Amino acid sequence: MSILFFTLILLAGAFAAGLLGSLTGLGGGVVLIPLLTLIFNVDIRYAIGSALVASIATSSGSAAAYIKEGITNIRIGMFLEIATTTGAIIGALIAVYTATHIVAIIFGIVLLFSAFMSLRKKNEVPETEEKSYLARKLKLNGSYPAGGRTVEYKVNNVLGGYSLMTVAGVLSGLLGIGSGALKVLAMDTIMRVPFKVSTTTSNFMIGVTAAASAVVYLQRGYIDPGIAMPVVIGVLAGSFTGSKILVGASTKKLRLLFSIVIGFLAIEMIYNGLMGKL
Repeated sequence: MSILFFTLILLAGAFAAGLLGSLTGLGGGVVLIPLLTLIFNVDIRYAIGSALVASIATSSGSAAAYIKEGITNIRIGMFLEIATTTGAIIGALIAVYTATHIVAIIFGIVLLFSAFMSLRKKNEVPETEEKSYLARKLKLNGSYPAGGRTVEYKVNNVLGGYSLMTVAGVLSGLLGIGSGALKVLAMDTIMRVPFKVSTTTSNFMIGVTAAASAVVYLQRGYIDPGIAMPVVIGVLAGSFTGSKILVGASTKKLRLLFSIVIGFLAIEMIYNGLMGKL
């Protein structure tokens, strides 16, 4: 296979990964890494390095738009980034010294969890009763625009969300994905943040978490420009296209399709990991 042909196929694959990730809110890494390892036979550490670079690019672009619209809770994002960044560095260091087939098995399990989370009923009703003293002291309570009005919400169980965010950071660094499912779970279910705010705030956080992990992979030489560059371009184009399609698309059907695809990839990753093929 020539370099040009490989690059073009990689661009197309990365575009599809970015498109699916954008439509479901779970990021392109959950599709991109299985694509690189199972189809292109790229070492999983190099696949993770490329996915981290792509996460930084896509998160930076979309986060700016959500902040401008006033949906993202920056104070929550910055506070929880302490947990995710610490976890990401730990996870990246663990990944460097962990056998690739073990990483593949863990990745497959996380993919299954992400597929389940994408089908879960979301919390759309904002919490209006203040139950957290810490949330008030840190000024984490906020509001967001919806249908021409401003919706107020209160944040609860800050320490529980912080703990789960640390775990999300470790998985981000270990597997090279944004761990959007875990981050949304921490904010949506545990901290009772409205789903729209939790997804956009998670997107805001993904780039910072990925940057912390990417430093370790870069130092170890696991970021190959020949793979990372077409991946970044493809994922960015796919994410942009997905954001346009999402407006008129059936979200329920998209999440069902995504779960089926991700479930298949998860089983394939676990099988190959157990067989020692990765």
